[in-house]
Amino acid sequence: MALNGKIALITGGVKNLGAATALELAGAGANLALHYNSASSKSNASQLEAELKQKNPSLKVAYYQGDLTTAAAVENLFQSVLTDFGKIDIVVNTVGKVLKKPITDISEEEYDSMFAINSKAAFFILKAAAAHIADDGKIITVVTALLGAFTGFYTSYAGSKAPVEHFTRGVCKELMERRVSVNNVAPGPMDTPFFYPQEAPEAVEFHKANAMGNRLTMVQDIAPLVRFLCTEGTWITGQTIFANGGYTTR
Repeated sequence: MALNGKIALITGGVKNLGAATALELAGAGANLALHYNSASSKSNASQLEAELKQKNPSLKVAYYQGDLTTAAAVENLFQSVLTDFGKIDIVVNTVGKVLKKPITDISEEEYDSMFAINSKAAFFILKAAAAHIADDGKIITVVTALLGAFTGFYTSYAGSKAPVEHFTRGVCKELMERRVSVNNVAPGPMDTPFFYPQEAPEAVEFHKANAMGNRLTMVQDIAPLVRFLCTEGTWITGQTIFANGGYTTR
């Protein structure tokens, strides 16, 4: 098991892509520190833990709740994980928020919320990871395929994810001497509960028609890629990997 003895911190780690990633990394031998935001997500943890134990019976897993839109909250999360596990080898940030609206309808409050979750939180997670991750570590942030496809009504969403590409490039250069790889993964429109409230049925069909196999991206398409970046993909760093079935060609 390639990740035996490694500690992986996954933000947003108890459902959807975060949970699928947890299962992949547990299957490779990692122990898990799983963050979740809202108390309502806690119910996902017990069901997930049973699946995790099937993947890795000796797994150690711990759960942490918190809103990560302040630097203090992010640092507190990392310090809690270090207290419980003694080190952090892998950080996977799946935290994100989607908004589909014409720019003329977006309020200042909505703008602030989008950038707090998609940009500010990502920045301070990268900062804390750079400070605390072990040598030879892996840092991965989930962004969006819309960074390579300019489309209306997702201006605040794609715009708030765009800075993460630049954060990642800079951090990868800063951590090269410690052999820490830093990358982004950019899925296409993903078949999760976050996607459907934004889209009318005909829009869902449009998104499907633009990808291979006439379907949306699945969490099972992305989680193995995250595992690869933590194992055989060590030589990849400073990149945004678009995994979207051809939805975009960048």
